[in-house]
Amino acid sequence: MMHSIEQILAKAYPVLPVLVVNQPDTAIALAQALHQGGVQVLEITLRTPQALEVVTTLRQQLPELLVGVGTVVQAEQFEQAKQAGAQFAVSPGFTPQLADAAQASALPYLPAVMTPSEVLHAMEHGYRTLKLFPASLEGSLKLLDSFKGPFTDIKFCPTGGIQLDNLLSFLKLPNVICCGGSWLAPDALVRANDWRQITALAQQAQELARSLVCV
Repeated sequence: MMHSIEQILAKAYPVLPVLVVNQPDTAIALAQALHQGGVQVLEITLRTPQALEVVTTLRQQLPELLVGVGTVVQAEQFEQAKQAGAQFAVSPGFTPQLADAAQASALPYLPAVMTPSEVLHAMEHGYRTLKLFPASLEGSLKLLDSFKGPFTDIKFCPTGGIQLDNLLSFLKLPNVICCGGSWLAPDALVRANDWRQITALAQQAQELARSLVCV
């Protein structure tokens, strides 16, 4: 079953984990730990030679999860990701070439923007759900808030610099569909195989989001 990028991010709420994984075996244990904490969607960044192998392994071993690729910066990576079993793709920016490649692959695609002009450019290519990157820049919250007026039907997934201490501030914005974050799987915890603590971090994010709903 093919999901739209909107459906995928809604399922990822409140946080889409952004993962850099070197070994498939480690990926399985990490994904299981995150899933136990409530995570249903994972983004595996294409920053290691093993990334596509990791995607294939996760799809085979943990079919209950939605698994996509991140750091897509070349057009040919869409077809490579699709062949590996990826269910969606994420980029740190936007170009017409990447948009064309995404359409050709039929992979649900989340391109990134940072300025009003970039939002307009993406809209011209049919995109209504976008990644705001990097969200660590000063004024990102105000920027997203200001986007509500001219871009009434656009939803954003801010990524880059999101942590537990500022997650709620972003989730409170009505045009934020979810947030991307790497803090759920810190390198130190992954190297130590501390899966219990990683599960706890995922649970904290879920609990924080539930507190927003209850307000």
